Amino acid sequence: MSEKMETMEMSAEELEKTKKKEEKVREKELKKQKAAMKKEAAKFQQPSTVSKKSERKNQRKDAEEENGDDYIDPQTSLGEKKLLSRMMAKQYNPSVVEASWYAWWEKSGFFVADAESSKPPYVIVLPPPNVTGALHIGHALTSAIQDTIIRWRRMSGYNTLWVPGMDHAGIATQVIVEKKVMRERKLTRHDLGREKFVSEVLKWKNEYGGTILRQQRRLGSSLDWSRECFTMDEKRCRAVTEAFVRLFKEGLIYRALRLVNWDCVLRTAISDIEVDYQDIKERTLLKVPGYDKEVEFGVLTSFAYPLEGNLGEIVVATTRVETMLGDMAIAVHPKDSRYQHIHGKFAIHPFNGRKLPVVCDDILVDPNFGTGAVKITPAHDPNDFDFGKRRKLDFINIFTDDGKINGNGGPEFEGMPRFRAREAITKALQDKGLYRGAKNNEMRLGVCSRSYDVVEPMIKPQWYVNCSSMAKEALDAVMNEENQRIEIIPKQYASDWKRWLDNIHDWCVSRQLWWGHRIPAWYVSFENDELKELGSYDDRWVVARNEEEARKETSERYPGKKFTISQDPDVLDTWFSSGLFPLTVLGWPDETEDLKVFYPTSVLETGHDILFFWVARIVMLGKKLGGDVPFRKVYLHPMIRDAHGRKMSKSLGNVIDPLEVINGITLQGLHKRLEEGNLDQAELKTSKAEQEKDFPNGISECGADALRFALVSYTAQSDKINLDIQRVVGYRQWCNKLWNAIRFAMSKLGDDYTPPTDVVPEIMPFCCQWILSVLNKAIGETVASLEAYKFSDAATAVYSWWQFKLCDVYIEVIKPYFVGSDSSAASSKRFARDVLWLCLETGLRLLHPFMPFVTEELWQRLPQPKDSVRKESNDMRVSPCSEGAYQSPCFSWTNNKVEQDMDLIESAVKALRYLRSLMPAKERHERRPAFALCQTDEVAEIINCHELEIRTLANVSSLSVSSSVDDAPIGSTVSVVNENLSIYLNVEGTINAEAEREKLRKKMEEICKQQETLSRTMNASGYKEKVPPHIHEENVAKLASLMQELVSFEKASQHLEREVAAQ
Repeated sequence: MSEKMETMEMSAEELEKTKKKEEKVREKELKKQKAAMKKEAAKFQQPSTVSKKSERKNQRKDAEEENGDDYIDPQTSLGEKKLLSRMMAKQYNPSVVEASWYAWWEKSGFFVADAESSKPPYVIVLPPPNVTGALHIGHALTSAIQDTIIRWRRMSGYNTLWVPGMDHAGIATQVIVEKKVMRERKLTRHDLGREKFVSEVLKWKNEYGGTILRQQRRLGSSLDWSRECFTMDEKRCRAVTEAFVRLFKEGLIYRALRLVNWDCVLRTAISDIEVDYQDIKERTLLKVPGYDKEVEFGVLTSFAYPLEGNLGEIVVATTRVETMLGDMAIAVHPKDSRYQHIHGKFAIHPFNGRKLPVVCDDILVDPNFGTGAVKITPAHDPNDFDFGKRRKLDFINIFTDDGKINGNGGPEFEGMPRFRAREAITKALQDKGLYRGAKNNEMRLGVCSRSYDVVEPMIKPQWYVNCSSMAKEALDAVMNEENQRIEIIPKQYASDWKRWLDNIHDWCVSRQLWWGHRIPAWYVSFENDELKELGSYDDRWVVARNEEEARKETSERYPGKKFTISQDPDVLDTWFSSGLFPLTVLGWPDETEDLKVFYPTSVLETGHDILFFWVARIVMLGKKLGGDVPFRKVYLHPMIRDAHGRKMSKSLGNVIDPLEVINGITLQGLHKRLEEGNLDQAELKTSKAEQEKDFPNGISECGADALRFALVSYTAQSDKINLDIQRVVGYRQWCNKLWNAIRFAMSKLGDDYTPPTDVVPEIMPFCCQWILSVLNKAIGETVASLEAYKFSDAATAVYSWWQFKLCDVYIEVIKPYFVGSDSSAASSKRFARDVLWLCLETGLRLLHPFMPFVTEELWQRLPQPKDSVRKESNDMRVSPCSEGAYQSPCFSWTNNKVEQDMDLIESAVKALRYLRSLMPAKERHERRPAFALCQTDEVAEIINCHELEIRTLANVSSLSVSSSVDDAPIGSTVSVVNENLSIYLNVEGTINAEAEREKLRKKMEEICKQQETLSRTMNASGYKEKVPPHIHEENVAKLASLMQELVSFEKASQHLEREVAAQ
């Protein structure tokens, strides 16, 4: 059900292939895992090509690495905790890392919520995907976001419940099974009969349905599978019936004859969301199911109606000539002088002699459009329907359910398919001399997304939900600022919510299908009824929970009368049962413990495209039947497009299968998937060309973690995500960075290392204080972003800390502590190890909700504190899924002064790296002396105190500090860091000093412009009166800084002048 606008429905053949494909994928993954292990093992068994001396050195270094088997994970039984290799592989392999963990999580019950828990509840209901669906990228986005939320809340001490379920997908499932029966047995559903057909659907569902939920496990979705449900299971069926009955008893459900979107292929009414609109600019030929020839659209045909009493004729125009068989009037504008003489007169229908009144109307008619005369077909046009109700016209349906002309259309055309009748009527009008021509006409054509049939507006008796009062409550729940019950995120969609609910229409909930919740209404018939057709008498319907209850109510309504009752053959709109889902999954209408504890749920996360079709209806039904709004927040994620911003479409070949991203696929494999679809040759050629352009080498194996992280990171984009697979590949490479960080740590911590129970930053080396402070900041930013549903910001905060602070700086800067055996460095080494362990352990837990597999594996490899929780008899640690509390900020770790000093250090390092990048490539890795020109004692002290950090990170041989530019060594070039610090690197003539001097000149010009602009602003008339004091103080400081920076650049320029002279 979720992402209905984007769901890729699967045919029976595709589902069979998918089932086999899943088995092949599992076999392939196992083979890939074994191959990767063998490959890793082979690295340690290949003959050496290095010198004997180096070989002996490596043998000593790798004494513990006895053979390749040490790098291969032992076989793990299904559901058991994963057994890890003794040694970590040298590279991250997603298929190896992501194996076995999920089965253990599930078997261990980490995802099961406890209704008796004292923890605060946090509940998400997974928008139920269609039983016919395959996992597509929209589902992957939904799961990545929801699993991030639920894992974070679980780790934060909440009693989390994430409920999985499937939607029976009435139309989609029926279409698939009908095609299957026709293909295999050459029978229609009508040939089988209702009971046998429904049996076929259930059989198909049990065999092939639910593929998508199995695929959710591959993504790592931590759903509570013990509560899995299906919208057509026994409990949900009973709940849907109860909801219908209660709403009917309250007068909120009624039956009426109204206009609906009718599908002539499926022979059912369909919802607005199942109608796709094509914009047609001019005469266009299109394929329509059931027609051999293409059908013409985008043409406005004019014809004349003769007027009664020899008053001439009146010309009308239409894009649907066939509907003229149901015309009941002609409307003109009351002020249109052309037609004032025929107000109240009659036109004569040329084919059936019906008298059509000429009626004045200033609502429907635009006198400046066309002829200014409008034909009125109340039973087949929405505007004409409203007109017919206002004017009390008769409503005559001219079509059969399968789209043929019925008896009301006259014997000349009866039995003709509607678009063949279009041609026949046009010819007949020409023969009668009434045809007045045709011209191109821009129009929107409604097409059913399931059958591809052109939607026909038809008047049909249907069941409706009166939404007026419920919509007001749903609107108030969001828009009432004083008592807001639901918050919509992002906020801009609240205006859509208001617009839709302010203009809501009653909801048609009946469908003429056989697969679905059968409407619990029985029609009462008597022997002496003049009209025998079901539903002929509007007041004969009895709504009840079952047939026994219906008979009892009928007997009470018609005491002493002999009657028969027949259940309505129609079923309920799928959106009705899915709209009840947050209630029914928790046991409603029974007063279950789950309902008491977990309702209302916490948040509904879904796509913004179904805000009205699903979300609004959940709120209306939840408030009415559950007594409270069904959730407190609604988070609407963007819709996914391809890297070029195009909607994903099979015909474009740009549909991305998440499993293909996770497992990897060749270009040939992508082509094969297209060939197995239903594309014609032209579409297939286009699609293959697009794939070759976007994925020339196929898609690399990325793993679930990288895909999840990429999708969550993309949520910063507004209403659309332009998904570039290369970004996913980048995160897969980043996983290797995490892997190497742990490998480094394991090599430095040692086998006997015991982590600390507590740390005191104040007594630690500078770099340890710094990494803990920035870690604390990252924790605060991550938690605050998650709280605010800014998932991209949360992902960025975690990523930035790992990448730019821990890996790029801290791990590099502590390496000197582990070189040599100087006893004076023992304390620093011990602190560095403790903080390294603490950072990795905390950082992995911080990252776990986003990347559960790799963080689980790496976390399990870390040494454990003496007091850590133990669960298994083999003394292994439990998972972050259950034990690991999500880190909260630690105030004692924050040290702003240390962070400020490190900012300066990093700026100096960045400057040195920049100067190094200017050197010839072959000389860039040489360690050269550096010089720091400091304008203040404070800066000089910082640089002097942290010379080791700068030398280590910038890879320079030495660093001298001075306050005089004259001390800068000859043969060096310069980079100005800020107004108080300039950095020099000895390059010995390898850099063009004149070119560097020119760069400085341009920077000085830029600073002068900034200085002039700011001075002009501060000297402007009325500045002091208008500008607040704190802004004025900031401007004064900024101006002083610019002036000092200019001085620094001037000194640098003077130094380069000397270099130029020396050259």
